[in-house]
Formats: sequence, C-alpha cells, structure tokens
Amino acid sequence: MTSAPEFSRVSATPFSDDVDAVESLAEALAAVDYSHEGVLRLLGDGPFEAMAREQMVPAQHRIDELLNGRATSRAGQRRLAGVVEFFMLGGLMTAEALDATLGEGAYGVLERLNLLLPADTHDDAGRGGFRAAFDLRPHSADDGTDLWVVSDLGSHQTDGALPRDHVLGIGQASLTLAQLTERRAVKRALDLGTGCGIQVFHLLAHCDHVTATDISDRALAMTRFNLVLNASALGLDPAAIDDRVSLRLGSLLEPVHGETFDLVVSNPPFVITPRRAGETDLYTYRDGGLPGDEIVSTLVRRVPEVLNPGGRAQMLGNWEILSDREAENGRESWARRPRAWLSENSDAWFIQREETSPEQYAETWLRDASQNRDRESYETAYLDYMADFANRGVAAIGFGMVWLRRASGSPSMRRFETIEHPIQQPIAPFLSSAVDAHDALAGTSDEDLATLHLTVAEDVTEERHQRPGAEHPGVILLRQGAGLRRTEVMTTEVAGFVSACDGQLSVGQIADALAALLDWKDEEQRSELFARVRALIEGGFLEIDE
Repeated sequence: MTSAPEFSRVSATPFSDDVDAVESLAEALAAVDYSHEGVLRLLGDGPFEAMAREQMVPAQHRIDELLNGRATSRAGQRRLAGVVEFFMLGGLMTAEALDATLGEGAYGVLERLNLLLPADTHDDAGRGGFRAAFDLRPHSADDGTDLWVVSDLGSHQTDGALPRDHVLGIGQASLTLAQLTERRAVKRALDLGTGCGIQVFHLLAHCDHVTATDISDRALAMTRFNLVLNASALGLDPAAIDDRVSLRLGSLLEPVHGETFDLVVSNPPFVITPRRAGETDLYTYRDGGLPGDEIVSTLVRRVPEVLNPGGRAQMLGNWEILSDREAENGRESWARRPRAWLSENSDAWFIQREETSPEQYAETWLRDASQNRDRESYETAYLDYMADFANRGVAAIGFGMVWLRRASGSPSMRRFETIEHPIQQPIAPFLSSAVDAHDALAGTSDEDLATLHLTVAEDVTEERHQRPGAEHPGVILLRQGAGLRRTEVMTTEVAGFVSACDGQLSVGQIADALAALLDWKDEEQRSELFARVRALIEGGFLEIDE
C-alpha cells in the first residue's frame, strides 16, 4: 500500500491525500460561483469591505436577508449565501443542507477531507449540525487568478483567544509581501515561513520550482491542501505536487542548508513577544521564539547565504528603535540597527512604513490574538510587553519592507528611508526599475553621466508656489504620481534642468546651457547638479532614454 504524501494527513488539518475528494470540492465551489467576484456581487461593496476588516455584521445581515426571504434572490444566490455563511461566517449546517447547498454527496466529501466539526446545537427538526472546521475563502491574485485558501478559523469564528498553533489566512501583511515581491522569471525560489501557502501560489506563476518551509507541520499541511485544491488554476498535477513544490519542516534556514535560490520571500514570524524565564509557548504564525527583533536580524544577516550571486530577497519585518538613538540622524535614526545587520556581500533597501510606541505595539498584537477577551490575562500580558521593551531601552518599534540582493563584489546599494504615505500597489515593478536605474549608474563618472539622454517619467508633475505679487516662485516641487510617490523640493537650477529633459539634449548639453545662463563660476555647481540628477534617476523621477 502506497503511503500518504508527507503533510497530507496531519492531525487537526484538512486531509489532501484523497485527491478525488479535493477535486470534487473544487468543482462544487466553482459550481456555486464561490469566487472573489461572486462573493463581492452577492454582498455588495460595503459589507464585503467590512468583512475584510473582520467586521461581520453587515455581511451576516445581507446573508440573513437572502436565506430568510427578506430579499429577492435566486436559487443560485441562496446556495452561494449558504456557502459564505458556512465557510466565512461560522454558520451551522446539517448534512442534508450541505448536500442541498454544495451538491449531492458534499457532506461525505467534506467529512473525508476533515473539514467538518460537529456542532453542539441541533436544528428545529432535531437534526445534528456541523460547522466548518477551517476558514475556506476565495482569493483573487493580482494577475486575476481565482483561488481558494484554507486556514484556521479567525477570531470572529471562534470563542476565546486563538490557539498557539494557529495558521493564519490571507491578511494585510501577506498581501503586502505579494505586492513587494519581484515577478521576474527564475528557476528556484524559497518561501520561508509559508503559513497557508499564499506566497507559493504567486511564486508558481514565475518560478520553475518553489521550496516552502515552516516550523509548523499544520501550516505545511494546509499549504499542501491549498495546492491540491487549486491545482488546475496553478497548473499543477494534483497527484504530483512535489514535482514543483517542496515542503520542508524546520526553523529559519535549517531546512535548506547547503541549497541556494534565485529568489527568497518571507513574511517571517517577526512579532516581538515578551516571555518569562523558561516560557516556550508561542504563537507560531507570528513569533519565531527569539527575543526582541532577533528573528528579523538573523534573516537579514543569513539570507544572502542561500542566494545565488545576484539573487534577491524580499521580506517584511519589525525592528526595535532604541531610546538612545542619535538625534542628528533625524527621522532615519531607526536605520542604525538594521544597517548593522547587513553582511559584507548584501545590497539592501529598507523602507520603514510605520513607527509605533511600545503601548501601541502591545495593544495591536494582544488584540490580534484576541487576548483582550480575558481582562486579567490582557493586563498581565500588556505589562509584560512594557517591562520587556523597557529592559532593552526600546522607545519605538518600526515596521517595513526589506529588499536584499547578494552582491557579486562590494555592495553598491544601501538605502534606508521612511515612507508612511500610501504607495503604488503592487510596488515591486517600481522597485525593480529603481534598482535597474541604480545599477545603470553604478560606477559611472560625471563624464559618463554627461553623455546620457533623459526623459521625465510619465507620472511626474511639477508644482510651483509663490506669494501673491512675487516675481518668482518660493517653492518648486516635483511629485511622483506612482511608485513610492515621493515629493522632491527643487532649486531653480534643478527645476530648469528637469524641464529640459525631453530626450533631445544630453545631460552635459543641458548643464552647459544652465552654466552659461546662470553664469556659474566653478565646477562645484555643476557637480552639485549632477548629484541631484543621479538621485532623480535612481528615485524614478527621470528615466534614461535608451
């Protein structure tokens, strides 16, 4: 007898060894239009968006209207409403109702796949009911691919705090990482800390083979189930998942020791969680078990070890900002610690998206695990956070995006910046272009720069502000409408240079014209202009005309 594939039959997870049953479930979900667009049409924009924020009241109200006849509906809508209530809202169904909603035999399929929990209550006819053992919801990828994703039930579907081995579904962090990940075609990719597998689904579209690791066998089991469930959309053979995806159990880089990859992505368990002496219990989906921000610092230091030369990594992370940060570094003083983490062969770009106080941080993550439902436990955990941060002199905690590359020689790129306003999504195409621009300029002299022809990026606009009656503007701004949506304050000279960048004249020719017009007396002004021009090219305001 052939043994079940690894991670296909882990306790308290969906079972994926019965491929026929999984395919039957996929067909049943498709038949009722259980898709991102289908659910959006059913609920409407407001309830759908509220549900994404884990506010279920509007969606439940709409479902009740459809199922109880208070709203005009067709049979297909009522069936879809039943599926939404069962898998997304924690609703109760009998075996007969499951067959009526998802098609004859659905109850048996769900039972074989370990997707049902017997409920304590019965319907009006005295029949026992079932609840979904896991959250199963549709997801639409950026390329339009429709998928279904299984994860553990969320806080709105269960009572009390979340279990310590909770497997998180699709959240804002996982979507942020997907939008950060560069989609260049590569041979081998690594998803470190895969969770329910959301990054794997995206990686399969542009990677020949994906290795996914996690410290939780439950997470790997759910990833495997999701791969089989979505095999058709992902171009996989459901009976031979291992041909393109390798699932590995273990911490950090241990499962891939000695291997190298072209791309690494990670939404690691970066949440800083205090623990008392001897305490080992942790939330595996968010806490890597190391003190402070060591999980992120360890990855930043070590990920280049598993990258091929030129290979790239994108990840999310937290970093502690100490109370003794140097005031003269201004807003970027947070970068002192991350800068020290970088290895000698790493190019890096850190973008801090948010900075929170210790109090805000504690509140966020205690609420995330629903620990605020028990007042005594909440107060104890809150004070533990405060003591933990105070012991290390932590004044604030930063969150952001990390881009790394294994440099072939000495690193040429080390960027650290704070951008808290909304940015283009997905942001990966812009970052790739910015890195390409940096690489094109790396090692060039001002003489080389002078030969280039430049154009202004399509999304860039100029603003001029002046007081009424003033002869000249007091402030000239250059704004990006896309990408990181930065704003640069221009001098009159730089603004004049940018206005002449239509690809016709070279950088040197425009600089010579400005020098004559403004009567520059030495080369220092030219050098200063060229430095600003380099920054505008690398920032995506100006583009090299090929």
